[in-house]
Amino acid sequence: MRLITVYENEDRIDKFLLNELDISRSKLQKLIESGKILVNQRKVKNSYNLKVDDVISVDLDLNEKIDIKAQNIKLDIVYEDDYLLVVNKPSGMVVHPAFGHYTDTLVNALMYHCNKLSSINGVIRPGIVHRIDRDTSGLLLVAKNDDIHLKLASELKEHKVDRKYLALVHGVIKEESATIDAPVGRDKNNRKKMCVTDVNSKDAITHLTVLERYKDSTLIECSLETGRTHQIRVHLAYINHPIVNDYVYGYKKCYDLEFGQMLHACSIGFIHPITNEYMKFYSKPPKRFYEILEVYKK
Repeated sequence: MRLITVYENEDRIDKFLLNELDISRSKLQKLIESGKILVNQRKVKNSYNLKVDDVISVDLDLNEKIDIKAQNIKLDIVYEDDYLLVVNKPSGMVVHPAFGHYTDTLVNALMYHCNKLSSINGVIRPGIVHRIDRDTSGLLLVAKNDDIHLKLASELKEHKVDRKYLALVHGVIKEESATIDAPVGRDKNNRKKMCVTDVNSKDAITHLTVLERYKDSTLIECSLETGRTHQIRVHLAYINHPIVNDYVYGYKKCYDLEFGQMLHACSIGFIHPITNEYMKFYSKPPKRFYEILEVYKK
C-alpha cells in the first residue's frame, strides 16, 4: 500500500496520479473504479478534485509487486545527522524508482546508506521530501523519519526553504533581475511535458538574477517561490531564454546529448526541524557544467 499526502489544492485525481504513478490512463481508471485507489479511505470518481491534506491510498499489490532494493551506489553527502541528509545528486540520476524501473536511483543508494528513511511517500519514495529532474544536478533534502518529513514538507509549503539554482540560458538577458509569474500545467499535447497555461494549472513564480552575460548566452541564478514540475525550465523557455542543452524545452540541437540541461541546484537553506537552527548548504556544479560553460563564454 502506498500513501500520498496532498499538500496543496490539486487538479482531478486522475490527472494528478498520471504523473505521480507513471502508469497508463486506462490502468489508472480501472484502479480508481475498482476501489483500489481511495481518498481518505473512501472510494471516489476519476473526476474528484483533490484538496489540501487529502490522503490517497494506492493498493500497489494489484498493480505490480514492488521490490525496491538497496544498492551500493556512491553518494555525495553534503550534510547528515540523525534526522536528515542533504545530498548532492549528479546529473543523469533519477531521484526515485517508477513503475517498471526500480534500480540505479537515488533512493536505491539512500536505502543502502541509511538504516531508516521516512515512509510518508510510500515504498517507492522513502525519505524523498522534494525532487529535482533526472538531468538536473544539485542539492536535495532527505528525511530519516516521518515526523521530520512532515516538518520539512511544511517548510516547503510555507516557502521557508530557500532553493537557488544556476542556469545557463540561450540569449542575452538585458535586465539585472526579473520575476516570472506564470501558471504551469500539463501540456495537453504531450503529457510528459509541462507548459505555461491557464488550463488546469497552478500558480508558479520564479525569480532570476543575472550573474554574467556572454555573446549569445547568460548565466543566471534562479530562486523558487513555488515548486512546480519542470518550473524553471518551462518559465525560461516561456520568456524565450531556454536553458542550454535542454532537449525537451530548449533548442533541438544540443551541445552534449550525454549531459543534461545546464541547471544545477546550487544552494538550499532551511530551519532544522529539531534544533530550529537555520542551515544553508552549497554545492558546485559538476565538472561537465563548467566545461560547457567555457565553450559558451567564447
